[in-house]
Amino acid sequence: MPEPENFAEDWRAGGFGLYVHWPFCQAKCPYCDFNSHVVPVVDQARWAAALSSEIARLGAELPGRHLGSIFFGGGTPSLMEPETVDAVLRAARAAWGFANDIEITLEANPTSVERGRFQGFADAGVNRLSMGIQALNDPDLRALGRMHSVAEARAAFDVARSCFDRVSFDLIYARQGQTRAAWRAELAEALAMAVDHLSLYQLTIEPGTAFGARAAAGKLRGLPDDDLAADMYLETQDICEAAGLAGYETSNHARPGAKSRHNLVYWRQGDWAAVGPGAHGRITTPAGRFATEAHRAPAVWLNAVERQGTGECLRELVPLDEQATEYLLMAMRLSEGLDLARHARLAGAPLDPGAIARLADLGMVVRQNGRLQSTRQGRPLLNAILRELAA
Repeated sequence: MPEPENFAEDWRAGGFGLYVHWPFCQAKCPYCDFNSHVVPVVDQARWAAALSSEIARLGAELPGRHLGSIFFGGGTPSLMEPETVDAVLRAARAAWGFANDIEITLEANPTSVERGRFQGFADAGVNRLSMGIQALNDPDLRALGRMHSVAEARAAFDVARSCFDRVSFDLIYARQGQTRAAWRAELAEALAMAVDHLSLYQLTIEPGTAFGARAAAGKLRGLPDDDLAADMYLETQDICEAAGLAGYETSNHARPGAKSRHNLVYWRQGDWAAVGPGAHGRITTPAGRFATEAHRAPAVWLNAVERQGTGECLRELVPLDEQATEYLLMAMRLSEGLDLARHARLAGAPLDPGAIARLADLGMVVRQNGRLQSTRQGRPLLNAILRELAA
């Protein structure tokens, strides 16, 4: 059933982006539950053509838009040839056109760094790099299944800085055996390296991963308990804010003006077209807002694009009440919080004032300027806050 016409422009509050999934890696990390695959050879020209075809298909469906961001995720997109990236970006520009200040991000691992390759990405139009460093000591890198050393990560980071004005990198904390003192020292080292953005994730044990199997068998020892992990989280926020990289989302920190515009599209519930194996998108058409999903297996996706003209395997209408829930779950991760009026329009009713009052009395949330935000004390308990608000 089509959504009412007056909701057709709601996505503009979050913007419009393109996500491109490159599914290939050199090795599978034991904590990773992303759609990534290790293969000996990739036909880059064939993949470039398929990704470009998918972009053209979606461009015809969503005419008259301009892209504010593009994100190459994976997998390890830095294993793409610069010519492949260039072909995808040309297809995206032809489909939609670019905003004057478009942000184009590519994820990279330190093991896939070559100065010429990085310069080739920059020449193609990439203007922001996100590097998966994950730890700044060699024993923990080995425990995380990473193929690089700290020295290699630092060298790769220096190459990235020489090619891109904007460089972010990821670290994982609350690792096995990690103490608060050890994390403070590592975070200080990271902040000394940081350009304008850091993504700092607590280690989570996901089903279907090697770590998940070890944990289920009782063989993954030394993980911090919930209290220690919460203390590490709060200390991370304080240290980063004092260093000028305030937390603007649960796991992301940036200098003023350097937030990840593409990720803000997700958290602010904009629209994003998504191409590549297993890619999930949200697009608004005259018939309503739809969730899209592509075939996960790379060979299945590639054959579907070439033989059927689409790699999409699922398209479902997202009812307004589900849109409201998605917006609640995403926006409350942000320091800017939730636009209460926008949520009420989608939900058809305001959030329960009693639930808001109870959480405010506990110091978990604050309501101001038409927005609802979690507090410093509330952020480690965000899941509990969301359960109360969504009840």
